Amino acid sequence: MADEKMLTFEEAMEKLEAIVEKLEEGDVPLEKAISFYKEGMELSKLCHNKLKHVEGQLTQILTDDGQVVDFSINEEE
Repeated sequence: MADEKMLTFEEAMEKLEAIVEKLEEGDVPLEKAISFYKEGMELSKLCHNKLKHVEGQLTQILTDDGQVVDFSINEEE
C-alpha cells in the first residue's frame, strides 16, 4: 500500500483499530480476514517505525553550536 507511507501515526492507528474491530466481530469471510490481517500487520509496522524514529529524535539534543549529541539519562542504583 503505497499511500500508507504518507499516513500520520494517528491515521494509521485509526485504520488499525477499525481492522481489529472488524476481525473481532468474527463474521468476516476467511479471505477477507486474511487481507485485513495483512493490512493490519503493515499498519502496525508503520506505527512501530514512526515511534522508533521519534524515539531517536527525542534521545538527541542540539548544543549551542548546532551539534547534535546523544542524550541519555544515567540512573543511579
